[in-house]
Amino acid sequence: MNAPSPAVRIMQRLEALATLTADPPRLTRVFLSEEHRRANELVAGWMGEAGLVAQVDAMANITGRMEGRSVGLPALLLGSHLDTVRDAGRYDGMLGVVTAIECAHQIGAGALPFALEVIGFGDEEGVRFGSTLLGSRAVAGTLDLKVLDLTDQEGICMADALRRFGLDPDQVTAAARRRADLLAYVELHIEQGPVLERAGLAVGCVTSINGATRLQVHLRGMAGHAGTVPMGARQDALVAAAEAILAVEQRCSQEQHLVGTVGRIEASPGAVNVIPGECRFTIDVRAPQDIRRGRAVRDIRAAVADIAVRRGIQSSIAVLHDSAASPCAPWLMQQIDAAIAAQGITPQRLPSGAGHDAMAMAAIADTGMIFVRCAGGVSHHPQESITVEDAQAGFETLRRFVRNLDPAQRQP
Repeated sequence: MNAPSPAVRIMQRLEALATLTADPPRLTRVFLSEEHRRANELVAGWMGEAGLVAQVDAMANITGRMEGRSVGLPALLLGSHLDTVRDAGRYDGMLGVVTAIECAHQIGAGALPFALEVIGFGDEEGVRFGSTLLGSRAVAGTLDLKVLDLTDQEGICMADALRRFGLDPDQVTAAARRRADLLAYVELHIEQGPVLERAGLAVGCVTSINGATRLQVHLRGMAGHAGTVPMGARQDALVAAAEAILAVEQRCSQEQHLVGTVGRIEASPGAVNVIPGECRFTIDVRAPQDIRRGRAVRDIRAAVADIAVRRGIQSSIAVLHDSAASPCAPWLMQQIDAAIAAQGITPQRLPSGAGHDAMAMAAIADTGMIFVRCAGGVSHHPQESITVEDAQAGFETLRRFVRNLDPAQRQP
């Protein structure tokens, strides 16, 4: 019987991982759970079949290493995460791990002028303890050890969860890698957006992971009787918020790859016959360049202030979150483009609007990302979907990239 093609084997393994869930038929696999343990064991078996030597580090990440033409060379690290959101799809994260293992299998030991490693991070999503990128931040040496005190919904702290997993929380820092040991980190991932699908392309090269600013806006007007206060005499906080929300949309529609979202809004007192006296809402602004994001945030702040003054409303804005953009390394992007073009696919570059482990890994390594088209851009949902043909294009892009990677092009 003929062996399955790389893409078919990748899809079969993704189906196998999808069975490791806390609440079937929904896919939910969180950090340091029994499902996480079983996923590590399954992935370790596949790594062994591919010629990778597997081990689990102090933060429950699983890594497999294949030596290059000599032992002890710096490693090209490939991978993504094995945890999921609740009621997840089966490709986010896992596709990058399984495809990387398949690439190692096809290339074989001793074939490269560098070592090849594949990693399955234990936590990227942050579902269990509310803090994201735990696995990759541990590897990057940037993990704040205060997270060990965080508790899950059952009151179990992370330190105890590590102990139950068979690990020592006092050794978490041992998961950190040195920059000198890594050539680069490259992550293959579903796009989680519709750009490639609209362009009719199976794969693309990521330029940067967007930086993000999240704001909490509080508007305070005057509540009043809905029937007796004339329209021109009102200090309606909700109407002011509506105008501000439109201002966010208008400002963020002016530039490509700049996005702004109002995801939550609350008005009070919340009665059908009372003019809203207060309103709170969030704003999420993202862009692949920090300078553009900063300009947009300043403009939005000014617009909210102007609207409030004109409408007789008091306003305050608090910063909830602010993270810098994480640009991909040009020398890696150039070689990813070459791997795409070699298949007869037009190279397409695009930013990532979602966060990835590559953001954390940028602290210790040059990073690159390959996106694979997903149906409708749907992600974090059971309807998340890719085709076998696109899985093959993703595999072939990664394989060609690894096989032909020229470390001499790395900028000092």
